[in-house]
Amino acid sequence: MAIRRNSGLLVEPPSAATGDIAFNLIVFFLVCASTQPDSGRKQQLPKSDQTQKEEQKQENVQVELTRQNIIINGEPTLMKDFVKRMKTKLQGKSRPEDKIVVVKSKPDTPYHHWISVTTRIEEAGGIVTLQLEEEKQVTVE
Repeated sequence: MAIRRNSGLLVEPPSAATGDIAFNLIVFFLVCASTQPDSGRKQQLPKSDQTQKEEQKQENVQVELTRQNIIINGEPTLMKDFVKRMKTKLQGKSRPEDKIVVVKSKPDTPYHHWISVTTRIEEAGGIVTLQLEEEKQVTVE
């Protein structure tokens, strides 16, 4: 006598795997959604040659930022007078290379203070550039 197989039964996938798959999908989409980097504030940084850097050091307007103070070329300035003083410093400079304003800031300078000062520099017609630490090569003999 031949044994007859019943092929009419439904085969169900194991139910324990569906929870794992759902968890992996949730983690995948959370990781993909959170990888958008903060864009910050776009700036156009000027390029210059080494010879131009030495010539422009004396000409460029320097702004130093501390926690609460603003210093333009060594003179303390109030925030309300900042735009007016920047416009007078940049007056008569027509080329973009001449309108460079070097911004130096202390590590404890608040971000909102830095943003408000750089925005006012651009309002006055200046081009913001940052002073980074210069690399020095020391030879020991």
